[in-house]
Amino acid sequence: MSRTAEQWDAAYAERAASGQTLWTAGPNATVASALADRPPGTALDVAAGEGRHALWLAEQGWQVTAVDFSGIGLDRAADAAAERGLDLTTVRADVTGWEPDRPFDLVLCAFLHLPTPGTLLERLGRWVAPGGWLVALGHDRANLDHGVGGPQDPDVLWDTDLLAAAAGGAGLDVVRVGQVRRPVDGEPRPALDVLLVAHRVG
Repeated sequence: MSRTAEQWDAAYAERAASGQTLWTAGPNATVASALADRPPGTALDVAAGEGRHALWLAEQGWQVTAVDFSGIGLDRAADAAAERGLDLTTVRADVTGWEPDRPFDLVLCAFLHLPTPGTLLERLGRWVAPGGWLVALGHDRANLDHGVGGPQDPDVLWDTDLLAAAAGGAGLDVVRVGQVRRPVDGEPRPALDVLLVAHRVG
């Protein structure tokens, strides 16, 4: 079962009380690599949490909107942006029902695992502006048997076929889709993630 906004608020508040973040402070290495050569523009970080990717994008010169249904997570992202002198727009909303008022040059979705993931990812793809990009990174279904960590419900996990179909349904061209092995400290097996990079022709 997916966590509620209240449960995420509690998790972020607990870490805040000890001066820590729930996730690593910097961006996921796969996300950073996928976006390393992209010229900055407008970006939407979906399910941004405490803002690790939104903050990194802002540091690279992107005009970033971070959306999440956890007010505590977004407050932490906004505080970190203020401390670093970064311009960050936050929107508290549940992305399963929320719609942006404009398209974005980049829509980033990292590790958002909900029921009917293909439908959700196709919606996100429709928010990409002409010439823009969808970058989606999540736990691969193969992780259940061959990896470590992540949700244990196959119905919320992703695979390459699901990602490619979602991109196609949104009218995007798939530039890259494939499995990524991510080392995990203290674990003999890596986590198995899956990455989509898709483009809307301008």
